[in-house]
Amino acid sequence: MKPIVTVTNIFPQAALDKLAPECDLKTNDSGVSSTAEELGRMVSESDAVISYLTDKIGRDIIDQSTKLKIIANYGAGFNNIDVNYASERGIWVTNTPSVLHETTADLTWAMILGAARRIVPADRFTREGKFKGWSAKMFLGGDVYGKTLGVIGCGEIGRSVVRRASGFNMRVLYHQRNRLPEEEERMLNAEFISLDQLLRESDFITLHVPLTDETEYMIGNDEIALMKKTAYLIHTARGKVIDDYALVAALKEGRLAGAALDVYEDEPELTEGMTELDNLLLLPHIGSASFETRDRMALLVADNVLDALVGKTPRTLVPSYPK
Repeated sequence: MKPIVTVTNIFPQAALDKLAPECDLKTNDSGVSSTAEELGRMVSESDAVISYLTDKIGRDIIDQSTKLKIIANYGAGFNNIDVNYASERGIWVTNTPSVLHETTADLTWAMILGAARRIVPADRFTREGKFKGWSAKMFLGGDVYGKTLGVIGCGEIGRSVVRRASGFNMRVLYHQRNRLPEEEERMLNAEFISLDQLLRESDFITLHVPLTDETEYMIGNDEIALMKKTAYLIHTARGKVIDDYALVAALKEGRLAGAALDVYEDEPELTEGMTELDNLLLLPHIGSASFETRDRMALLVADNVLDALVGKTPRTLVPSYPK
């Protein structure tokens, strides 16, 4: 009898084709997130579960497992899973690092440029038939070239963002828990600096940290108060790294020039007032959303599952500091 592998939501066909010969696949093609009751049933029946970030798999769900070997998250994040408890129960948890950083860095730069040059409001203005000809003060934005970029979290994604900054002749500052080796700093042309200094000196601040006890709400009223009024805040990490209410207030009151978000504090819900702000670019969590990258992510998920089903340690176990 083949092991049962359950996929909680839509999943690329290439990965399904890889899994199908080795297991009994159960899939959800509806595009609708599973309920807690449905997740519990999946966990109770399956040898492996392939989950989305939107699937909240806590103790109550994990306790329903009878033979589950692995929860393979389809994404780089894993704060939707109680990793410590899964580990206690002997269940592996995996994610998809090292395959999506370049694509997410591309999007980060699209957001930097889009926010600074007011691309979305200008597009809307043109589509609405309001463009009547060139005007000296129409949709003035901020320059990117030659400015200072502050990167909070210089892991795979952060370093990919930094490498792209050389084309814009930017001064690059970075902050994270552990400093990079000096040789890597030289290659990246990036300067390690305190968080407060980075916030004070940067024209563009971009976040690339995991959600942990240390990073939850690391950007709030006090931190925003340190930023330049001409600065832009870019966020593609995890929603609760930023206090969205504090950000909305700062944008409304002109204490920041602009911001761009791909993730949200109460995702998928937006904080009140966000949709009214022309200086806030809003995206629906599409950091890794290219055809090529989503397939690479899915194939890595499949490899992790196939490893686990034969008793091998999966290749991309999550780090040991889950929230």
